[in-house]
Amino acid sequence: MALLEVKNLTISFGGLRAVDDFKLTIKKGQLYGLIGPNGAGKTTVFNLLTGVYKPDEGIIRLEEKDITGLKTIEINKAGIARTFQNIRLFKELSVLDNVKVGLHNNYPYHTLEGIFRLPGYYRMEKEMNEKAMELLKVFDLDNEADYLAANLPYGKQRKLEIARALATDPKLLLLDEPAAGMNPNETGELMDTIRFVRKEFDMTVLLIEHDMKLVSGICEELTVLNFGRILTQGKTADVLNDPQVITAYLGE
Repeated sequence: MALLEVKNLTISFGGLRAVDDFKLTIKKGQLYGLIGPNGAGKTTVFNLLTGVYKPDEGIIRLEEKDITGLKTIEINKAGIARTFQNIRLFKELSVLDNVKVGLHNNYPYHTLEGIFRLPGYYRMEKEMNEKAMELLKVFDLDNEADYLAANLPYGKQRKLEIARALATDPKLLLLDEPAAGMNPNETGELMDTIRFVRKEFDMTVLLIEHDMKLVSGICEELTVLNFGRILTQGKTADVLNDPQVITAYLGE
């Protein structure tokens, strides 16, 4: 059964069709890549999948449930989490508190319990701290739990953003250019991290990426976008050797 099924997704801004008749099927447990030149519409697709934009046409189904046009928080609760091309951490909060922000969907307590510091509040905070530390240990960030997020090195900020997304307990994780700004060593570590997340969390991953080494190293299938339309789809090796892709994307 498909975890994510997208049919005929279309959105226009003014007279420009930013995404036109986009289709995608991702099976549970897949590591799938979405690639294409700058301006091809990749991040717009992510924004449609996560409710930032509402499509003009088309259907988005997650585990056969229609989530088309839902609000961002409703889509997150349904099971889709994302990171961003430009890291969007709460930089004035601690590393631990950044992860706890992601946990709040699953650890609710009444407002009055928080205001008056009732026993339910302390119990829930203890559980959240423990869960957040578990996630930080997975990403080798537990020793920096009390650091301000802004003080982490760039590569660790990327890991923290992924940890925060996983804290929402998603079924599908969307990574928007996770290797952007990384050096080759950091990119290698990121590849290992993504593989680990897929295995340990039984996670399905859809990523946008320009780093072809990362794409070819971890993605099982690819969709290529060009000018908002699908250029080709298929197995990674086949797609990367497609003459259309080489011409449109690699510029050769």
